[in-house]
Amino acid sequence: MKSLEGREVWFLTGSQGLYGQDTLRQVAEQSQQIAAALNDGPDIAVRVVWLPVLTDAEAIRRVCLDANAADDCVGVIAWMHTFSPAKMWIAGLDALRKPMLHLHTQANRALPWGSIDMDFMNLNQAAHGDREFGYIQSRLGVARKTVAGHVSDPSVALRIGSWARAAVGHAALRSLRVARFGDNMRDVAVTEGDKVEAQLRFGVSVNTYGVNDLVAVVDAVTDADVTELTKEYQETYRVAPELRSGAERHDALRYAARIELGMREFLTDGGFQAFTTNFEDLGGLRQLPGLAVQRLMLDGYGFGGEGDWKTAALLRTLKAMSAGLPGGTSFMEDYTYHLEAGQEVILGAHMLEVCPSITAEVPSCEIHPLGIGGREDPVRLVFEAAPGPAVVVGLADMGDRFRLVANEIDLVAAAEPLPNLPVAHAVWKPQPDLRTSTEAWLTAGAPHHTVLSSAIGTEELVDLAEMAGAELLVIDAGTTIRRFSQEIRWNQAYHRLARGL
Repeated sequence: MKSLEGREVWFLTGSQGLYGQDTLRQVAEQSQQIAAALNDGPDIAVRVVWLPVLTDAEAIRRVCLDANAADDCVGVIAWMHTFSPAKMWIAGLDALRKPMLHLHTQANRALPWGSIDMDFMNLNQAAHGDREFGYIQSRLGVARKTVAGHVSDPSVALRIGSWARAAVGHAALRSLRVARFGDNMRDVAVTEGDKVEAQLRFGVSVNTYGVNDLVAVVDAVTDADVTELTKEYQETYRVAPELRSGAERHDALRYAARIELGMREFLTDGGFQAFTTNFEDLGGLRQLPGLAVQRLMLDGYGFGGEGDWKTAALLRTLKAMSAGLPGGTSFMEDYTYHLEAGQEVILGAHMLEVCPSITAEVPSCEIHPLGIGGREDPVRLVFEAAPGPAVVVGLADMGDRFRLVANEIDLVAAAEPLPNLPVAHAVWKPQPDLRTSTEAWLTAGAPHHTVLSSAIGTEELVDLAEMAGAELLVIDAGTTIRRFSQEIRWNQAYHRLARGL
């Protein structure tokens, strides 16, 4: 079973009527074999759906319109098996609104040198036909990913699989609804943004709801349901003794369960896949939601603290992209540094809300005071992120465009135990080093709230940015501040010119 069940990409094959029915029959047979090889392999998590060979402009336009209208279709793969005159593709490509991948391949891997004749050349001329197709895409300004190589090459399927996951994330973003419980944290700049532009650019709809609208649902949760959920907590986590049934603070665990049940009901009934909270605006809530937020993230919801709807949307998008992959994806915030020479690392956390998908340990369910918010002590899960490669990504509104900034990192174990840190946390070494990473991040104006993912990598982010029309800056092992600063200036010039065209 595909891990992204219910999602599909359409496989389009271009040719023309000039070659005759016998050749077109062979084109169809071979293109079906290519599509089947992609669909049957383990690296593409969506279904690859083969469609009949396209030989005229009206058929091409119609299939592109059908792709737009098909909710299950997240993108199209196009391959010019023979030579498909590119003017036939103008109307279709101009109408297409789904992500495009141009696959430059051929049916045979090796040439049969001793038997090649003109019939073989006419049939197997993707090297010719795909150049014609590449020209018209560039002439029309079609955003796409181009992958070259035979489908038996594992790297080809891996790259197509990355694109397909990005297409799933793009589709999730296009239909995403974000509920903001309360407004933005007062006087904070980077978590603000243009919600109208976000809906125009990405499709995400962001609206605010009074916290007491949520409180009404929380208060209506039945005691029996609360009891069942607290039992689940005690079976799933290492629950602190004072929170267990019959202990002096068990009521706090019950109220955390009540918040979770109420939030789930509110989000489900409203069709929301992401949400925000704000410790400055808690209405009638007795606790800042901690455990509830962590468990909702684990189930795929996006979240942003202090009203940060952009990070909530980004988190949900990456959650959708990473379904079925090892590793996890979480809301995160750079908190503080270890600056000992040669051992520099970043300690990331948040007040409460870090997703347990990024840990390999059984989280501890604990209760501790929270110095802000003016409410009862909140319940939360405490753990450390598992070591391994990952990426941290931030989304900022630059006024004339949205900017994604990604830093490739290596999650590591803390150098020493953290017995007094009462929140989930992650420790990482940023590439290429802490100084370059932080200088580049600050130069880019990237946010302090991020999404940390050990499931999604840079290639998927590159594909997603291309599909969404967003700027992407990557900080990796090859980054230098001089070159990074130049890239920012080049990008600024490009996006301003493109916006005026």
